[in-house]
Amino acid sequence: MLNEKIEKAFNEQLLAETYSAYLYWSMSACFDAMNLSGFANWMRVQAQEEMTHALKFYHFLIGRGGRVTLGAIEAPPAQWDSPLAVFEAVCAHERKVTGLINKLVELAQGQKDHAANAFLQWFVSEQVEEEAAAEDAVRKLKLMGEAPGGLFPLDQQMGSRKFTPPADPEGASG
Repeated sequence: MLNEKIEKAFNEQLLAETYSAYLYWSMSACFDAMNLSGFANWMRVQAQEEMTHALKFYHFLIGRGGRVTLGAIEAPPAQWDSPLAVFEAVCAHERKVTGLINKLVELAQGQKDHAANAFLQWFVSEQVEEEAAAEDAVRKLKLMGEAPGGLFPLDQQMGSRKFTPPADPEGASG
């Protein structure tokens, strides 16, 4: 049976991952409005990844005999001033999510829930990748500076990103 504290915290993280998807869909819509379809694609792929993360928590909760309780999802911002501002917001958001995952690891360790801790290690590694991808985009956008000519090749590059589901999308083994 799943520990009550772990169940509550994992339900909160499921909600946080779903909010992340909403945020990235909102960023995608912002990029579509800027006529930057490649950046919009990058964000839609990111939203798909976040929904997969939410499903991993969902399946873990169910698989351990827990109950999924869904809460309201806050509306994300709808506009940003520039592509750089969007990706700076992505960096800040991913750092926040990393903090949430780290707190879950500490909770799982404190509760001696080894299964939850093992499950969370996938997310620890995933957050390293998430932060690196966002920071890479910020660095490229900063290098471009005020030279808008570089925006379109970067937009094309971002458009090539494809969603690749994790090997175990249900998260049964973490």
